[in-house]
Amino acid sequence: MKRIGGMIMHALRIGSDDRRWLMWAVAAMFLGALVARPAASVAADEAKKPHVVFVTGDDEYRSEISMPMIAKILEARHNLRTSVAYAKPTPQTKNNIVGLEALKDADLAVIFVRFRALPDDQLKMILDYTNSGKPLVGLRTATHAFLYPEGDKHVALNDSFGREVWGQKWLFHNGHSSSTNVSVIRQQEQHPILRGLPEGFHCRSWLYHVLPLEGDCTPLLMGTAVKSEIKDNKSVPNPVAWTKIHKGARVFFTTLGHPQDFEFPAVRQLLINGILWTLDREIPAEGAASNPVGEYIAPPTT
Repeated sequence: MKRIGGMIMHALRIGSDDRRWLMWAVAAMFLGALVARPAASVAADEAKKPHVVFVTGDDEYRSEISMPMIAKILEARHNLRTSVAYAKPTPQTKNNIVGLEALKDADLAVIFVRFRALPDDQLKMILDYTNSGKPLVGLRTATHAFLYPEGDKHVALNDSFGREVWGQKWLFHNGHSSSTNVSVIRQQEQHPILRGLPEGFHCRSWLYHVLPLEGDCTPLLMGTAVKSEIKDNKSVPNPVAWTKIHKGARVFFTTLGHPQDFEFPAVRQLLINGILWTLDREIPAEGAASNPVGEYIAPPTT
């Protein structure tokens, strides 16, 4: 800036033609300085945004496609910073998730994985986060995030991770040809996560059996199986979304997560409301903005 000031003083002492060109040069330098300064400021502002890290790798419900779609909504419409960790080289790879290092400075982890057997260093990054007292969001197969073989030192996680973090482990579901009718639990209809949601809606996910939930879970939505493949009395309504506290932090979980679910505004809004709630962010009375950034077409399940 001192250099620009000196050039201005010099321009005042020279002829009009030279002065004109010099003033143009000064203006260009001044604009360049203005552009350079906001660039640094923008980077600093970006770093201050809450950081949401999506951990994907379910090999059935295409979380590697649906979760980046949700991440784009959070960035474009809710001023959040996001990262996505992926199972590599394919979603079916059980023992490798790339990008978990992002959890080290995450403000929220969204976990949508299924039957992983990760190496110690990768598992440690997930467990360090879940034990850190920071908020968590889980989807569908996160109740059975891990599947270590018998005799492995981590085999207890196959059940304990789901039960302790989310409130239930894997039990059973109502069959792949089934779907679910969802309804708001009337006693919870004022909960911020339910803002903007209809009283009832239908989705493609087949109903997971999760009762009885463990710990201090508060169910928000109940699901009823449509065309259940279960013929006995176990085919009963079950919670499909609830809140919980883990290590002093807010937790939101939903058993929904079929890729076709995210074509429905209600399911996108449910998840985004849940994410904002865990971060203790304000949710509008009409619910959080949840329109996709670009087009979302549900991929086929694998």
